[in-house]
Parts: sequence; C-alpha cells; structure tokens
Amino acid sequence: MRRFWTVLATLMTLSLTNCGYNAIQGNDEQVKAAWSEVVNQYQRRADLVPNLVNSVKGFAQQEKDVLLGVTNARAKVGSIQATPEVINDPAAFQKFQQAQGELTSALSRLLVVTENYPQLKSDALFRDLMSQLEGTENRITVARNRYIKSVQEYNVAIRTFPNNLTAMMFGYKEKPNFTVDNEREISVAPKVDFNVPAPAPAK
Repeated sequence: MRRFWTVLATLMTLSLTNCGYNAIQGNDEQVKAAWSEVVNQYQRRADLVPNLVNSVKGFAQQEKDVLLGVTNARAKVGSIQATPEVINDPAAFQKFQQAQGELTSALSRLLVVTENYPQLKSDALFRDLMSQLEGTENRITVARNRYIKSVQEYNVAIRTFPNNLTAMMFGYKEKPNFTVDNEREISVAPKVDFNVPAPAPAK
C-alpha cells in the first residue's frame, strides 16, 4: 500500500511538471518580485515629496495651490495599500495606476512653477532633491518595464496549451498590466532643468 502511494505521488508530480504547473508557479513568483520593485520605487518617489514641497515652499509660498496639489496627490498614493493582491485585481490595479499618474502630473506642475524662481533652482538642497527625483523616475521606468515583461510572460504561459488547463484547474487568471494610455501618461518623467538664466547686464 505504501508503495502504491509513492508511485501515485511520483506520477502526480510528473503530471504537474508536464502540464506547466511548475512553470506557472515560477512565472507567478517572477511577477510578484517585479511588482515589489515597482512599489518600492514608487514609494521612494513618495518619500521625496515632503522634502521637495518644503524646499519649494521656502522660496515660493504663493504657489499654495500647486503645493497643495502635490501634497494631496501624495496622500492619495499613500492611502492605497499596494499589496501583492493588487496584481490579481484589475480594479485595484487601475486605482493604483490612476493615483500614481495623478502624483506624476502634480509633480510636473510643481516643476513648471519652479522655473519662475531662479534662486530656488540654484539652491543646493533643491538641486539635490531634483537629482534624486530624476534618478527615481528612471528607476520607476526600469521597474515598470520589468513588471510589464513578467506579466506578459505569465499571461502567455497560462493561455497556452496545456498550461491553460492547469491554470483553469488551479484558478490562475490573467494579471492586469499597465495600459498603453496609462503608460504614455506616467512614463513622462517630470522635466528637470538646472539651467539658471544668466543675470541681466547692469545698465
């Protein structure tokens, strides 16, 4: 009897291997890892926002609407729990995308405003924050591209035969990905320009 169960377990293992179960597991873990990196880089950006807002506020207090817009957008991002379950829920994923897109837009408006304040742009702290923001935006792009590729591989894996039968049996479904419209919107990193206009010649 013991031998029967051993043989049965071996056959089941071979069956799961041949039907793509292990491949689906591997792809699923890859998607989770890629998503964690996306969230990590977005969090890095959110952490920069308070210092950036305070830096601008010191030179441009009259830009209250813009500063408030950035603060509110960051608060909205922070209110969304970007757990691994988000990548299995298209509605939650879309909400996450929308919040990040709003923060990107708010930061872009803030940076446009800073163009009117040469003293701010020449401030060492502000320049350092801008450098960190630019680097973070680049990391976001890389992390997001890796996630897109991982989701594509996973979705293809669970839709092709015989993996699709295994996916159906174990309840694996397609994972949401960044849409083309959203990709266009959030892939535009805030413009960072350190060119300070030359002072007007003395008369």
